[in-house]
Amino acid sequence: MTSIDPALDLTISRVIKAPRAAVWSAWTDPSKFEKWWVPAPALCEFDAWDPQPGGAFRTLISESGGDFAPHIDGCFLAVDDGERIVFTNSLVEGWRPAPQLFMTAVITLSDHPHGTNYHAHVMHRNEEDRKMHEEYGFHDGWGTVIAQLAEFVEG
Repeated sequence: MTSIDPALDLTISRVIKAPRAAVWSAWTDPSKFEKWWVPAPALCEFDAWDPQPGGAFRTLISESGGDFAPHIDGCFLAVDDGERIVFTNSLVEGWRPAPQLFMTAVITLSDHPHGTNYHAHVMHRNEEDRKMHEEYGFHDGWGTVIAQLAEFVEG
């Protein structure tokens, strides 16, 4: 696990009142993932999805219910069954360098007496990118998405 650098990283955590297997499935099954990944009322669909190291992580977003536009184009770096997912938009499928690098995210799941401890650690290449992500509403946006994930798997 990479240590947290407050100058470069943002984090958010939540206890989700559901078994870790349910949270993991919501992350790795694209038909489930697209139900909670973007803040409602926006819609998400996947363009390419291959949760394995080097596999595609490409999602589309529709913010107004109209046409879908690119959202994230990246790749999975690590997928440790039931425990950890690492993805980045600094690389795209097949480890190819991305034209617009921005962040790497480490999602960890662990057992909690009330369900699953969900932790997101998002690393940025410099302080300006971190600050921009925070000002764009990292905590509100990622908090909303995690709440939607919780609602999806707890329901």
